[in-house]
Amino acid sequence: MTEKVKNRLEFLLDGGYRKTRADGGVNLTSALNEFNPAMRSAQLFKAALDAEEPVLYGEDLFGFNRFNRLLPVDDTLNAPYIFEMGNITVDYETVLETGIEGLKKLAQQKYEGADEEAKRFYDALFVTFDACARIVEKYRTAAQKAGCEKLYNALSAVPLHGARDYYEALVTVHFLQYALRLNNVNHVTIGRFDQYMYPYYLASVKNGASREELLELTELFFISLNFDTDLYTGMQQGDNGQSMVLGGCDEEGNPSFNELSEMCLTASEELKIIDPKINLRVNKNTPLSVYERGTRLTKQGLGFPQYSNDDVVIDALVDWGYDLKDARNYTVAACWEFIVPRCGADIPNIGVMNFPLVVDRAVRKHLASSANFDEFLAYVGREIADECDSIIEDCNKFRTPYSVFTSGFILHCIEKGRDVSQGGAEYNNFGVHGAGISNAADALAAIKKLIFEKKELSCAQLIAALDADFNGYGELRRKLLECPKMGNNDDYVDELGTFLIDKFALFLNKRPNNRGGIYRAGTGSAMEYVLSAAKVGATADGRRAGQAYGSSFSPSLDAVIQGPLSAVQSFTKADLKKVCNGGPFTIEIHDTVFRNSEGEKKTAALIKTFIDLGGHQIQINAVNRDRLIDAQKHPEKYPNLIVRVWGWSGYFRELDTCYQDHIIRRTEFTF
Repeated sequence: MTEKVKNRLEFLLDGGYRKTRADGGVNLTSALNEFNPAMRSAQLFKAALDAEEPVLYGEDLFGFNRFNRLLPVDDTLNAPYIFEMGNITVDYETVLETGIEGLKKLAQQKYEGADEEAKRFYDALFVTFDACARIVEKYRTAAQKAGCEKLYNALSAVPLHGARDYYEALVTVHFLQYALRLNNVNHVTIGRFDQYMYPYYLASVKNGASREELLELTELFFISLNFDTDLYTGMQQGDNGQSMVLGGCDEEGNPSFNELSEMCLTASEELKIIDPKINLRVNKNTPLSVYERGTRLTKQGLGFPQYSNDDVVIDALVDWGYDLKDARNYTVAACWEFIVPRCGADIPNIGVMNFPLVVDRAVRKHLASSANFDEFLAYVGREIADECDSIIEDCNKFRTPYSVFTSGFILHCIEKGRDVSQGGAEYNNFGVHGAGISNAADALAAIKKLIFEKKELSCAQLIAALDADFNGYGELRRKLLECPKMGNNDDYVDELGTFLIDKFALFLNKRPNNRGGIYRAGTGSAMEYVLSAAKVGATADGRRAGQAYGSSFSPSLDAVIQGPLSAVQSFTKADLKKVCNGGPFTIEIHDTVFRNSEGEKKTAALIKTFIDLGGHQIQINAVNRDRLIDAQKHPEKYPNLIVRVWGWSGYFRELDTCYQDHIIRRTEFTF
């Protein structure tokens, strides 16, 4: 890490720069009423960009830092059944090649023969592109006045025109992050950075740039992504969507990990900041050395890299109708949902299957009348089917607002003359999370054992205990907690988890949505391990009312797990291609494991085992419960303590208490 990088990092972590922002935030609803929906979207973006003033922090190589804390408001975007655009990876390749002016020329060529709807789209798109030209000129003038000569020279080319080298490409990507969020589109991912940036990296190498110079640029770029993260709205601070995918294969299926991939890992390892969140694509042929390299990053306590299994994901996407080349080019959304870049506008987190709630419904409606467990399990399957119907009915009411500027960076939108909200993208699928799978499977296992096999418990006794939240039923709860739990490589309960997954996939996958796409099932929970769980009373696994579920695809919080290997074995028994919307197996390993090379190698081997057994996605948190408890009591002592929350990493002190408590309660494994 160079002195320039160290100084920049200290400036970022100090946070004093945030005090210079203006409030902004004008309500433009009435002023926009005269415009059609496409132009309304464009004018809102224009107002946001025109209200920005250049902000440069010292010797700023990238600029485009937020001036206004709040964005202009259009109240019509808060109408019922609006689902905001997000969780996308835009077409970085084309804008790096042609610049915004190249996209504008393409739209101009299409204009003459277009239908009226397309012309309205193009007219609006021109307004957004012209607004970009004005803010770029503002920054170019400011850079010249501030003596930021390198940035001043770069802005004579990018982002309006194509990039010529690595630095100009970095400026372009940084601008897109800045501008797309000013368009009120959150969770714009970085995507396959090491792939689309590699030609520009090689151009700089050819022009004589050293590895040290390029690493410094990469680290300064990473730092630049963190300046405005407090303004990127999500469920929690840090949930901002800046995910980066490295490695994997190219469109022909050939391995594509390169020296830029390695450089990004090095930059993240040295900086130890939350953005960008690193994801590694791997497969059955990935050597152990790659996992060992990733584990060195995990060791830093960042909660990443997250690993995705190409052997599972690509086949799943193809089965769902994605072209093979697009499937091979997959990336991840803000957290971990699998999406395709450039041409996709999927909404991969539009709904939630609340598995413990569904099982509890079956308990209350059908358990007493079930002659045996198989009959009861059939009722559970029917409840899952009914819940899928309900989710689809509700989600098909949603509509996405026009997002004209964003559409300009999605392949096919300019070709078709259609906004993403109007089907301009190639893929328009919906993903549904699967929250609390392990809790639900554990509940079924307890019912099977205590009611149908041992006959130690009646349906009436169970429901009475659940209604009382186990108050006065301590012994009964103890028996429920002692029943088999997912995570111990026990087929008795693991097969019930597979049953839930198979039924979810059967009744949801490939059903049509209201945008010409389909539904996709997943094993994720995102924040629903707290929010959905809070709506559910006590459950038959021994969980108390409102208590959180395990995070995404992981053991329940009350489960006593034999060890990390047994957990991996439990959570790879199902055919995870069926639920490949995304949702990682999440595991916490005590940070003492990483204090020697043997522990690092064992962790890497564990990850490889999960992938080799057919796991779709895995993430590891290097944690220390004692430190977390102390950090909760004394946050001032741990300003930069980072944890994995669900599909993203954040600063522990910035999290709501419910999420801090969840992370503290998760099982810490050692070897």
